[in-house]
Amino acid sequence: MAPALTHFTSILALLPLLAITLATPVVKVRQNSIRLPVAKRFNFTGTTGVLERDQARARNLRSRAAARSRGARPSPELANVPATNQVVQYVVDVGIGTPPTTYALLVDTGSSNTWVGAGQTYVQTSTTRETRDSVAVTYGSGSVSGVEFTDTLSLGNRLTVSGQSIGVASEQQGFDGIDGIIGLGPTGLTLGTLFPEGTTIPTVTDNLFSQGHISTDQVSISFEPTQSVTIVNGELTFGDIDTSKFVGAINFVPITEISPSSEFFGIEQSIKYGTSTTILDHTAGIVDTGTTLILIATDALEVYTSATGAVFDQTTGLLRLTPAQFANLKSLFFTIGGVVFEFTANAQIWPRVLNAEIGGSADYIYLILGDIGTPSGSGLDVINGMTFIERFYTVFDTQNNRVGIANTPFTRATTN
Repeated sequence: MAPALTHFTSILALLPLLAITLATPVVKVRQNSIRLPVAKRFNFTGTTGVLERDQARARNLRSRAAARSRGARPSPELANVPATNQVVQYVVDVGIGTPPTTYALLVDTGSSNTWVGAGQTYVQTSTTRETRDSVAVTYGSGSVSGVEFTDTLSLGNRLTVSGQSIGVASEQQGFDGIDGIIGLGPTGLTLGTLFPEGTTIPTVTDNLFSQGHISTDQVSISFEPTQSVTIVNGELTFGDIDTSKFVGAINFVPITEISPSSEFFGIEQSIKYGTSTTILDHTAGIVDTGTTLILIATDALEVYTSATGAVFDQTTGLLRLTPAQFANLKSLFFTIGGVVFEFTANAQIWPRVLNAEIGGSADYIYLILGDIGTPSGSGLDVINGMTFIERFYTVFDTQNNRVGIANTPFTRATTN
C-alpha cells in the first residue's frame, strides 16, 4: 500500500457537465495537492464511430512523434487529418481570466497544449496578455490554430495559476460539445506548436509545481465505469495520489525508451488472453486519456478475435459477441513492470445499456479492443485508453519520468 498521506483532502464539487455555461465551482485546496472531479459524457453529433475516431488519433500520435524525433515541426499534411467529433469526452471545468470565465475542457494526456475557443468564446480580462505568437496543434479528432495568450487559470475560485499559456482558437474543427483541451501530456509535446518561438510551453501541471501549489509535478487519474450518458465519475489529483481511489500498491514503471511510445506516457507491457494465449509479447504502448478504447497491433487483434470467436460488426465498427460467447469470455492479463493486472471479461465490453448510442443492437455484446492499424513491432503496439483507465488508477509522473498503475474497487466491477 502507498504510504499514508498526512495532508487534508481537497475536493472541487462539479455538476454534471452539459453543453451550457456552468456556474464557477468551489474548490477546497489542501497543501501540496489539488483535486478536480471529471465528468464523462457521450457526444454523438458526428458520423464517425468510436473506433474510427480512435484510429485517427493513433495515426496522428505516431506522425507527431515521428516529426519530433526528427527535430522537425509537425508536417503540414497533419492538418488534413479528417476531423471527427469526440465520441466519448472526459471533461473538467477550468476558470480563465480575472474574474474567471468557466470553460469545459477535455482532459488529454496525449497532448500538452491548453486552449479554448471551440465552444465558448475566450473572454479577455485584466490578467490577459497576448504574446503575439501563433499556436497550431493537430489531433486525430481535428485541429486547432489561433493565437497564444497568457492568463490566470483558476481551479475553482480559490486556487490560481498565473501566466498560464492559453491558445485561443481562431479556427478549429472536430470539437463539438466542449470549449477546448487541457493538455496534461509530457511538456516536450508542445515543441513545434508555437510560432515563431520554437520553444516548449509549460503545462498546467508544470506551472502548478513551479509556482509552489503542488510538491510533485504529476497528475493522478481515477475513473469509474458507468452506464450513464453523462455522469461525474472521475477525479484528477494534481501533485499527489488519492489513497481512497485504489487498493494494494501502485506499480511504477519508467517511461519506455522505445520510440515512438517514448514521446508520450509510454510503458512496456505484454498481454495474454486467459492463461496461455499470448496476444502481445513484450512490447511498448502508451496510456492515453484521449483514446476511448484499447487499441492493439493488427496481428495481435487477429489472435484475440480468433480466441474469443468475435466477428466484426459493420454498423458499430467494433468486434461483437453473442451472449453465449460472452459467457465464455476469459480475462486479459496485462503484465506491466513484472506485475500482472487482470482485465476481466466485463471490462472488455461496451456498456450494454449504451449499445443503441453507438448504433448497436441489444442482441449483441460489443468488445472495446480494436485495431491500432499497424503490425506489432512498430514501437506503438498498444494504446491503453480510457476503458483501461476506468479499471486502474493511473499516475502520470512527469517529475520522475514514470507511470504508476494500481487496482481499484472497480477493477473487477460488473458494471458493463
